[in-house]
Amino acid sequence: MKKIVLTFGLIAGAVLAAMLFITMAFQDKIGFDNGEVIGYTSMVVAFLLTFFGVRSYRDNVAGGTVKFGRAVVVGALISVVASLCYVAAWEVIYSKMVPDFIEKYQAHVFEKARAAGETEAALAQKKAEYAKYAEMYRNPAIRAAITFLEPLPVALIVTLVSAGVLSRRRGPVPSGAGAAVRA
Repeated sequence: MKKIVLTFGLIAGAVLAAMLFITMAFQDKIGFDNGEVIGYTSMVVAFLLTFFGVRSYRDNVAGGTVKFGRAVVVGALISVVASLCYVAAWEVIYSKMVPDFIEKYQAHVFEKARAAGETEAALAQKKAEYAKYAEMYRNPAIRAAITFLEPLPVALIVTLVSAGVLSRRRGPVPSGAGAAVRA
């Protein structure tokens, strides 16, 4: 199981990291909103490897059958490895490419809020909240935890769907099936 988890987790993590590097390299051209769409789309694509990893585990390790719970465990472990790669990539990107990311993102949020017609009082409250968030984000442990949580919803959905589709239980052979094979 370890080999499958690492293989598929690292491949998924490489996809996540590569897309994160590409998206952030062109962030000023594509914008935050398009970057978010690209980011979550690439997460779906990367976490599809969870499906293939669980299938590989079922077919090559578990003898062609896997229970739902075991499939969820394998998928979750693959997702954890991929998400750790995502966190590592973000830490490199944040420190080397976009150390002013929070400031740029806040400016984008405030610009959108102002364009949507929010009052100055609401904007001032939002600025105070984002200032606290920016202060927390300077702590590498908190930043890593927040970054780890970003792909979690996508990973969870793909893991559960994969486990549901791929889980098989060995049941009794239907009575007509044995007769057809003997004939």
